[in-house]
Amino acid sequence: MDFAVPPEIQELGAAARKFVHRDLAPLADRMDRDDYFPRELFRRLGDQGFLGMTVPTEYGGLGVGYLAQAVVLEEIARVSPALALSVGAHANLCADNLARNGTNHQKQTYLPGLVSGDRIGALALTEPSAGSDAVSLQTRAVRDGDGYRLTGTKQFITNGPVADLLIVYAKTEPARAAHGITAFLVERSTPGFSVAKSLDKMGMRGSPTGELAFDGCRIPADQLLGKENEGVGVMMSGLNVERAVLAAIPLGIMDECLERSVKYSREREQFGKKIGEFQLIQEKLANMYTDLESSRLLVYAALDSVQRDPRNAREAASALTYASEASTRVALAAIQIHGGYGYMRDLPLERLARDAKLLEIGAGTSEIRRLIVARDLLGPGFDS
Repeated sequence: MDFAVPPEIQELGAAARKFVHRDLAPLADRMDRDDYFPRELFRRLGDQGFLGMTVPTEYGGLGVGYLAQAVVLEEIARVSPALALSVGAHANLCADNLARNGTNHQKQTYLPGLVSGDRIGALALTEPSAGSDAVSLQTRAVRDGDGYRLTGTKQFITNGPVADLLIVYAKTEPARAAHGITAFLVERSTPGFSVAKSLDKMGMRGSPTGELAFDGCRIPADQLLGKENEGVGVMMSGLNVERAVLAAIPLGIMDECLERSVKYSREREQFGKKIGEFQLIQEKLANMYTDLESSRLLVYAALDSVQRDPRNAREAASALTYASEASTRVALAAIQIHGGYGYMRDLPLERLARDAKLLEIGAGTSEIRRLIVARDLLGPGFDS
């Protein structure tokens, strides 16, 4: 197996690293402190091509694969996992999903603006009573002439408060359960749509999260993403790609924590020695490195798997499960190595630890992702 990242993708990573240190790093603390979303920075990300990496070139994208998208997300996450989360929701959950499933007219209408950052995208699946059990969603879409009326509430939607375009899942035939779900493209300006509440989070601050309301929104039939009652296929393939790509965010968190911890261990002195000479510090560093590199191999394998077939669930679920939990361990270990300094907000380590925890919850909790892996291993008959 060839584990080397191709030179052209390395170049994209280097460009992203330069961009985030120049343009993002000065804003990262403010984003966390004030829950501030830097809209203009989003447009500059578009100028760099980072918002449409997997979008075909005819719609303004770079036309590269999921590995390239993940490498860029990892670099953003080293400085601001929150911005990486918003970029992932925009570029992967919305733009890539539209590029894979939309009609040519839909793609011509929406993708150029999403790629440039002039429009912000989001995906609205989770509801107050439908989180891990996503197919039990209650939002309804009822036929209304040549369109639909959309009514319901979505919860915990990344980019929801600022999104210009949303992919929204609703039941069109509730009696058919999972086989009665349809995906719709909904513009922010649609009458009846509103942001019911912007949510205040423990971490990932600066990545807007909201509760959204749909009160009889009329959606034209040509705004279906895919076919009526076939939204579960769009949903599940999207979740697999989401898990593989967003697993790059824990990699960025671990990268930053390990680099800072190695540097500090070389410089900090206690009892007349560099703390890096103490074996218990060396053990922590070795475990952090092992967590990072094990995660990277799982994530890269998952990216290759969903690139070949977005329906591949096992690899993506296991990669995000391991990498997200590892990033929490690594961030806490970095705080421990830095002692009292690590616990202060002068360093980003406590922020990275708060940010890391979300990846154990979003895109299906760690518990649900373990069920996906186990049931895929066991095969038919073990899916309940």
